Amino acid sequence: MKPQHVLGIDIGGTGIKGALVDLAAGDFVGERFRIETPAKSTPDNVAEVVAQIVDHFSADLGDGPVGITFPAVVQHGTTLSAANVDASWIDAPAEKILAEHLGRPVVLVNDADAAGIAEVKYGAAKDAEGLVIVTTLGTGIGSAIVYNGVLIPNSELGHLEIDGYDAEKRAAASIRTKEGLSYDEYVPRLQRYYETVEFLFTPDLLVVGGGVSKKGHKFLPKLKLRTPIVAAQLQNRAGIVGAAWIAVNG
Repeated sequence: MKPQHVLGIDIGGTGIKGALVDLAAGDFVGERFRIETPAKSTPDNVAEVVAQIVDHFSADLGDGPVGITFPAVVQHGTTLSAANVDASWIDAPAEKILAEHLGRPVVLVNDADAAGIAEVKYGAAKDAEGLVIVTTLGTGIGSAIVYNGVLIPNSELGHLEIDGYDAEKRAAASIRTKEGLSYDEYVPRLQRYYETVEFLFTPDLLVVGGGVSKKGHKFLPKLKLRTPIVAAQLQNRAGIVGAAWIAVNG
């Protein structure tokens, strides 16, 4: 029997956050708990903080699995890259390291993949059929590809080369802020990005996440695409919710 409440943890460059997730509702049970990411963010140092978060929820956990997101390509439990964390994560057996520190089963997943599966199971793409592409506009551009509810992991659609540029170097939300672009000035960059994604993948639905999605009404209606494009719904809960779902459902 699958557990109803599962712990999801989101490892980021500045903070490590955890919450119990009700898998029936797709939402938090109680408050989120956060600890700052260690200044020296090696796998062992981060795992010690993750263990503190698990201890915080231990009374409600039992011996079930923990889902953990990480800002890297994750293949068979090994982290092949590292964004905003120590370079020692590259090629590290991260899932094994975390499991040894926690003394319980761990499922490690790319952070954008976790957010994407959460939107498909509970959010803006719930009940959507066919090919769904979820993108997160933030410091860079994260992406998740889901086909008929099944995640195709570790897509890096923020690194598509478009017009000679790494796409996220032109279209990430951080670039809009850095260059002081209005939403009207930002729209042509998003148009070029999403029309390229549309041409390459022919998705049935595009979902836009990241903090900028709260302002989706300022730019999404101005994009001229064949594919429906909508704002994500779960906001900063998506990664934790998705990690918890993947921990149980794979």
